[in-house]
Amino acid sequence: QVQLVESGGGSVQTGGSLRLSCAQVGYTESRNCMAWFRQAPGKERERVAVITSGGTTSYVNAVKGRFTLSKDSAKNTLYLQMNSLKPDDTAMYFCAAGRLLGPEIDAGFCPAISRLYDYWGQGTQVTVSS
Repeated sequence: QVQLVESGGGSVQTGGSLRLSCAQVGYTESRNCMAWFRQAPGKERERVAVITSGGTTSYVNAVKGRFTLSKDSAKNTLYLQMNSLKPDDTAMYFCAAGRLLGPEIDAGFCPAISRLYDYWGQGTQVTVSS
C-alpha cells in the first residue's frame, strides 16, 4: 500500500520560509514523477513543482527562484523549500506521485494535471500573512 505523508506546513509572514516534507512508503514505480500541488479556496489545484526519478525538476513560473524541490532517496522523502513567501502562496499543499508519460526521464514528461497522478497525500496547510 502506497502512502504519502506531508508535513511542515504552517503560518508565516510575508518573506518567511517553510520546508515541506513528503514521506513515501511503498511506492515502487521506477520511472516516476513526484510533485507538489497546491489548492487555494475557490481555485483549481495547480502543480507547483515536480521532480523525476532521474532528478530533473520543473517549477511553475510563480515560484521560480523562491521554491526548491529536492529528495532524499535514502529516506524516501521529498522536500519543498519555500523562501520569500507571499500571501498568494497561501494554499493547501499536496504531495503526489505519478508515472512519466514519455520515453525520457525528464520533467517535461511529467503530468501537469492532477488527475493523472496515482497517489496523493492528505495535504498540509500553508498560510502567508501580509
